[in-house]
Amino acid sequence: MTAPLNTSDTDPQETREWLESIDSVLRAGGTDRAHFLLERLIDHARRSGAYLPYKPQTAYVNTIATAQEPSYPGDRAIEKRLEAYMRWNAVAMVAQANKVSSEYGGHLASYASSATLYEVGFNHFWRGPTDKHTGDMVFMQGHSSPGVYARAFLEGRLGEEHLGRFRQEVGGGGLSSYPHPWLMPDFWQFPTVSMGLGPMMAIYQARFLRYMENRGLTAPSDRKVWAFCGDGEMDEPESMGALTMPVREGLDNLVFVVNCNLQRLDGPVRGNGKIIQELEAAFLGAGWNVIKVLWGNRWDPLLAKDTNGVLRSVMESTVDGEFQTFKAKGGAYTREHFFGKHPELKALVAHLTDDDIWRLNRGGHDAQKVYAAYAAAVAHKGQPTVILAHTVKGYGLGKAAEGQMVAHQQKKMDAESIRRFQEVFRLPLSEEDIAKFNFVKPAADSEEIQYLQSRRAALGGYLPQRITDVPALQVPPLETFKALLEGSGDREISTTMAFVRMLTALLKDKSIGPNIVPIVPDEARTFGMEGLFRQIGIYSSVGQLYTPQDAEQLMSYKEDKKGQMLEEGINEAGAICSWIAAGTAYANHGRSMVPFYIYYSMFGFQRVGDFIWAAGDIQARGFLMGATALCAAGHAGGRRAGHFEGRLSDAPGCQGQAANHAAGFGHHPARSAGCCRDPRSRLQRRRRCVLHYQLQ
Repeated sequence: MTAPLNTSDTDPQETREWLESIDSVLRAGGTDRAHFLLERLIDHARRSGAYLPYKPQTAYVNTIATAQEPSYPGDRAIEKRLEAYMRWNAVAMVAQANKVSSEYGGHLASYASSATLYEVGFNHFWRGPTDKHTGDMVFMQGHSSPGVYARAFLEGRLGEEHLGRFRQEVGGGGLSSYPHPWLMPDFWQFPTVSMGLGPMMAIYQARFLRYMENRGLTAPSDRKVWAFCGDGEMDEPESMGALTMPVREGLDNLVFVVNCNLQRLDGPVRGNGKIIQELEAAFLGAGWNVIKVLWGNRWDPLLAKDTNGVLRSVMESTVDGEFQTFKAKGGAYTREHFFGKHPELKALVAHLTDDDIWRLNRGGHDAQKVYAAYAAAVAHKGQPTVILAHTVKGYGLGKAAEGQMVAHQQKKMDAESIRRFQEVFRLPLSEEDIAKFNFVKPAADSEEIQYLQSRRAALGGYLPQRITDVPALQVPPLETFKALLEGSGDREISTTMAFVRMLTALLKDKSIGPNIVPIVPDEARTFGMEGLFRQIGIYSSVGQLYTPQDAEQLMSYKEDKKGQMLEEGINEAGAICSWIAAGTAYANHGRSMVPFYIYYSMFGFQRVGDFIWAAGDIQARGFLMGATALCAAGHAGGRRAGHFEGRLSDAPGCQGQAANHAAGFGHHPARSAGCCRDPRSRLQRRRRCVLHYQLQ
């Protein structure tokens, strides 16, 4: 082991002695022992008064060393052929649609950069739902949908008539542009466009999975939630706005895969910097387990010969804008402008042709490297994991899109790019197939299709798929709400208070009570709900490790591992994501839950409007309660700011009402509980895909 170049080293001999000592520890005690000693040294130095700044980044190399990679369990020759078919059919789908009309759009480059990331998961990790296992949850990156359809075509789940109607759904039989459960309710599980919503929804799905297990509503399992994101997408505030929550919850059932192709829609994500290093710092700082998959196996011999650390140093100093250009301009350009940065590097690749240099692959396109990362993520305990996979946008699409600034908007391929595609992926295409962009697939009895089907059978079945056939809820009798139906007499109570009484009655019901999920973003006391703290408990994955200040009071603050209320803090986005997770429990856990998201109406809606639309798309079932809507006219306009049922009329499946109008809510004492004339009616409709929005 040798040190990389460091011009600030004032005593190289001492440095060498320290490194030799660490080498000795690594040989004798392994990496865990070396890590322990280094941490102890740093801690000792800091306790002695030394200022040692935290560096939340590691070297710009793969996290998992080549010697530590597990053996690949699949037949890569067959998998490569299958992947080539999927890549071509994904291209053909978009190209055919744009022959009909250029307005149909579509994207070639995103799936091209991530195909291997998906295929390793489909073939070896992601489990489908069976009667013994409810399956993994996978949030697919929205712009990669053509590749997922292409796989379903080879599986026999979709036909040419479906692929030929990509983004042409009028009249039925078409395929939605992105993952939309509303449009394809038996296929897609999760909507992931608008960008940025998927990562946060995935985090709260992983937490709700543990919530269900800890409350004893589902059996403990090894289910995983996988979320695929783009590196440009991570700039959306929602993408990284909840990174610390899964760390404090210990959600080792959560895996992020960030496709770092270095490009967003208009250009480089960080042309003058390094997005992978930036993301690593953010995730490490939040407490995630970070796995970098940067370089493919063709780099391994070069890195092994890099005894002076020159190659590693140049890799780390090269900015992303350069890496994009290298892939776009070929081997000769890369030899001159990357390896030409140091004489040792030029000598290191002197034996390689320009084509050899161009074929030096990035980690996200190497199935062995990806498999090693996925296996490590699945085995990791105590933390969520993020995999940062270095890829090329438009990989294999030639000059039409590979590494090009226009890659995201590219919807067609010229003859030269198609020839390059055939050269890279060795797919047997006829001249007619190329001219017409025909869909192609092996015969049903071919070894490729047999392998494809056998891998999914071994993992429990196809993904994505959405199952919604669950037992109906047992609705409580009308007698349950007798006190509310009789009104409040001479005592005036607010509509919010009437709702809380109705909610309390539901929670006490033995049949439906356990299925009720109250969700509050730090406003429970405002709404008069503090009595529920002790009654049903506030969910905490670790219980309550302290004695609350109000422990002796009747309505003390009680956290419990089996707690029923989700108290999300000042976090409307997190609260609505919990509500979405609960509202889709029927599809993801085989058990219907009844979530009530109660929030301060004036603030809550603006923060979560896009999530509410996604909730409609995902067919969440539950109640959104905009509390205190009518009593805050002087508080930034209250309801006059536009908080009324019409605001949600465009959300799929949303039925809105104002409690003082449609349901008889109001401040008149005799009518204060009017909404409960028959509160069962909406519960009885909960097998329909409807979300309810109500102002109080």
